[in-house]
Amino acid sequence: MGMKIKNKVIGCGRPLICVPVMGRTKEDIVEEAAYLSRSCADMIEWRVDAFEHYADFNRVREVLKEVALYMEEKIFLYTFRTRKQGGEADPEEELLDDLHDLAAESGCVDLLDLEYFAGERPQRKIRRLQKAGLKIVASHHDFEMTPGPEVMRMLLDRMAAGGADLVKLAVMPECEKDVLNLLEVTCQFAAQNPDTPIISMSMGSLGGVSRICGETFGSCVTFGCNKKASAPGQFPMDELNEILNSIHKSKKN
Repeated sequence: MGMKIKNKVIGCGRPLICVPVMGRTKEDIVEEAAYLSRSCADMIEWRVDAFEHYADFNRVREVLKEVALYMEEKIFLYTFRTRKQGGEADPEEELLDDLHDLAAESGCVDLLDLEYFAGERPQRKIRRLQKAGLKIVASHHDFEMTPGPEVMRMLLDRMAAGGADLVKLAVMPECEKDVLNLLEVTCQFAAQNPDTPIISMSMGSLGGVSRICGETFGSCVTFGCNKKASAPGQFPMDELNEILNSIHKSKKN
């Protein structure tokens, strides 16, 4: 069970730790990637939207080429998060498609995050990028609220039906019940879709528990931070690693 990439298994056992790189300059991005290559992170996410020259394809290629040197043992997740989904930029859809193609051409990217409901014909984009050798994380983020359980399940089902290799859902809780609902939907989806790993989280301080209990409820990746968090509620990666190890050890006893 699970999806194997670079001797790591996504979707089985202890959740993997993904750490975002949010640097604005090439130098900052490469420096942090080098540091994270020696850290407890299992996965490194380059948040391309934070890069000051994201619209310059040659500069994006330069970053990919240099960052690739530090990705031998780490899973490389390539993400352009649009402003509507909590990111830092709003490119035209055509530019975003071209940036996704750059990731495929690079040969060093393992996973690509695709905002499933943000553009047109996401299924076609997923198939094109998969043919180019990428595995796709179909994602949806709601920084305002937590939809009802039926809506969350519908979002996950649609992303899975679209052909994604993994699905990701991040929501903002307004009360404790919202966090419970997210965990219940995660647990149900994971049980009924063993071939499609799920990444889910309830954001902010209220949802913090959802970032550490993935091994129990089915979320296969959790996001920790190094220099700069990419979403509210992320734990420092070393602290997160200790917590996950303790939970994993207790489940084996």
